[in-house]
Amino acid sequence: MNFQFTAQTSADGVLTRPFALGDITGVLWSPVTASGPTPLILLGHGGGRDSKAAPMVGRAHRLVASGYSVACIDAPGHGGRPRTATDDQEIAAMQQAMATGEPVGPIVVRYNLHLADRAVPEWIATLDALQELPDLAGVPVGYFGLNMGTAIGVPLLAAEPRITAAVLGIFWYDEVLAKLAGQITVPLEFLLQWDDEHIPRASSLALFDAFASPEKSLHANAGAHKAVPRFEFESAVAFFGRHLPAA
Repeated sequence: MNFQFTAQTSADGVLTRPFALGDITGVLWSPVTASGPTPLILLGHGGGRDSKAAPMVGRAHRLVASGYSVACIDAPGHGGRPRTATDDQEIAAMQQAMATGEPVGPIVVRYNLHLADRAVPEWIATLDALQELPDLAGVPVGYFGLNMGTAIGVPLLAAEPRITAAVLGIFWYDEVLAKLAGQITVPLEFLLQWDDEHIPRASSLALFDAFASPEKSLHANAGAHKAVPRFEFESAVAFFGRHLPAA
């Protein structure tokens, strides 16, 4: 597959370059005036979002200000990428469950794991292409992803040894994910919302417990599913600073 940047802009010290790798689309953010290679953080977006969503852009700019390069790709069926019949069916099922007050978790888990099967090879291909760039060749790599970003991130971490630190969370326990989590030993920071209206507390705790990482920390905050405190991302930046120090 041919990797190419499709545009380039710069503002506030951040160079923003959307790219395409075959059918894969995404964005690479990097310091405008980097003095050398920078560690790379991969961002996994949540369901219904894409690489250009405001939270992704904000997180990317914060990480670039701390000396990192950051990449995010659009998950299959997200952003401008075409949906399959399975995508349409599962999205309709989720919307119906939410409208009727039925548990949405089983549908989200099933669909997100289906997306992970498609997205993990794309992330690996993207990382291969990015590390062919002179300023990213062989640099340390981390991963940040909540919600669907965790459903994709867990199998990605299990498959990709180049990722050596990760921040995950806000997702359900699942036997498939738990088995993969048992293969993951990199330093890990894990978030959960104590009053999550969708994810039972015991489910989140069980997923955290499944990771084999000897260095892992649990960050539990009061509040609903979408009420993750903004300061948790500052904690993530500090976490990467300990494990993937920028120059």
